Parts: sequence; structure tokens; C-alpha cells
Amino acid sequence: MLEEDFIMRMIHEMVTTLLKLIFHIELGENDELNFKDQETASKYQELLALIQAGNINEAENKLLDELDLEDMEHFKMALMFYYHLNQVDYSFLEEHDFSKNEITDGLRYVSSIYGYDSMAEALLGRG
Repeated sequence: MLEEDFIMRMIHEMVTTLLKLIFHIELGENDELNFKDQETASKYQELLALIQAGNINEAENKLLDELDLEDMEHFKMALMFYYHLNQVDYSFLEEHDFSKNEITDGLRYVSSIYGYDSMAEALLGRG
């Protein structure tokens, strides 16, 4: 449980740091982001609905399949996706075949494809 708490704090710190440095957004508790376009906002809500329904792996696959590397709003959406997953109860994640380590792996991956792999490594450590 102690290791899980540590991972949760690392994920929280990474996402809030990247949002602040890249997007100039301060994310507080219970904050949700506004996206610049309705399409991204709708995609994000779809992903959250899949998570809530327990289809976490499907939600992550959909996120990764639909990322547009030319659109930084998609990077913001991915960061918020993993931030939201990090707030989901461990037992719910486990029940639906997902783990906190998969969240860090996902964050590392999306950070690397958007060119922020060194930041991810600095904030999360080596994978």
C-alpha cells in the first residue's frame, strides 16, 4: 500500500507539473480542464464514461489510437486521462485488470511521443 501511495503521488506531481509548464494551467483538487475545442472535450468525456463503466483497457486503447501528434490538446487530454485514472480506487482498477504501474507506463509513453520523455523520466524515474 505504501508503494501504491508513492506511485499515486508521483503521477499526481508529474501531471500537475507538465500541465503547469506546458499549458500554464494550475490543477487543483476536483478540477477539470476546459479544452479548446468541443471535439476533444467530447472525446475526453467518452473516455471517462468508459472508465466509469469498467472498460479501462478499452478507454486507454481508444485514447492512444486517436491521439493526434500535431494537436497539443490531445496531449493535455492524455495527461488528464491518466490523472483521472490515478484518482480511481485501486480495487476498482484491479477488478478491471489495470494497475497504477500501467498509469505510469502510459504517461511515459504519451510524454515520449509528444517529445517530453526526458521530463517524464525526471518526474517518474526510469521505467
